[in-house]
Amino acid sequence: MSGELSYTLVENWEKLPQGFKHLDCVGAGIDASDRVYVITRMDARVIVYEPDGSFVTAWGEGIFTPRTHCIKFGPDGSVYAADDGNHTIRKFTPDGKLLMTLGTPGVASDTGYNPNAGSGYDKLASITHGGPPFNRPTGVALAPNGEIYVCDGYGNARVHRFSADGTLIQSWGEPGTKPGQFNLPHDVWVMPDGRVMVADRENDRIQFFSPTGEFLDQWTHVQRPTGLAMDGDGLIYVSELWWRVGQKSFVHGPITEDRPGRVSVLAPDGRVLARWGGPNRTDPGMFIAPHGIGVDSHGDIYVAEVTETFGVKGGGILSGSHSFQKFARS
Repeated sequence: MSGELSYTLVENWEKLPQGFKHLDCVGAGIDASDRVYVITRMDARVIVYEPDGSFVTAWGEGIFTPRTHCIKFGPDGSVYAADDGNHTIRKFTPDGKLLMTLGTPGVASDTGYNPNAGSGYDKLASITHGGPPFNRPTGVALAPNGEIYVCDGYGNARVHRFSADGTLIQSWGEPGTKPGQFNLPHDVWVMPDGRVMVADRENDRIQFFSPTGEFLDQWTHVQRPTGLAMDGDGLIYVSELWWRVGQKSFVHGPITEDRPGRVSVLAPDGRVLARWGGPNRTDPGMFIAPHGIGVDSHGDIYVAEVTETFGVKGGGILSGSHSFQKFARS
């Protein structure tokens, strides 16, 4: 681990109930009481834990597709979840009562996206234009005023902005590598001043926008950013996906050396305060496929990994390797 801050793995924190499993964890949302909401894929559900890791409840079975993607909290304590399997963003009470659905379940917008194009790179390269909501949305975030921002990533290249009641206000973005363009906008976070951070995953950068979509800045010292979070001190937490040899980047071209997944903690100006990860990716405290990240009021970090989808099926990782880890700020 490098940087000014340090973190320690909290071993055996999660008390997963008997009969439950999570081959993939896609996100972690932390509520105002530091309860942790873990959203899982395949056996798709939301699992709720107390701050000490004890199990509280679970919900969502039969609601989500196997392609859940993100979980976030709104300023009113409601829960928002992205489901790229049926092209929706849904709003729930903390105990799982459905309050609102954005998007038409099962209906994808027209972007030129070809899901049968081949590799992940080829599928993204098939997107010819940005389209309306949604085509496989990947992330959602809530502004302090209750507005909803959605990054529409796997089958689109846009960010959509909605009013609190779900009315579409605007959309921006097109496929590409220039400022304001995207190749898989994977997560989004709205800062207290209204600026919008977007994890532009396959362009290896975080882009910053005004609340109305004007490009402001970009940070390029991150690697395939998948998840974003921010704490009360303005520190920014980023989960970063593994680049495997043989893959292809829109920015770097063919990947010829292993670039392990990692987590970075950044100052408000982008300085790296902590960063860790390594090739011994199945070891406790290391990362296989970081996908989502959350932080509680103590600055402790929760990392969700898509271990089965990305590591086992594509990277030679043994099934049953870790997919959710907590790190305490030292």
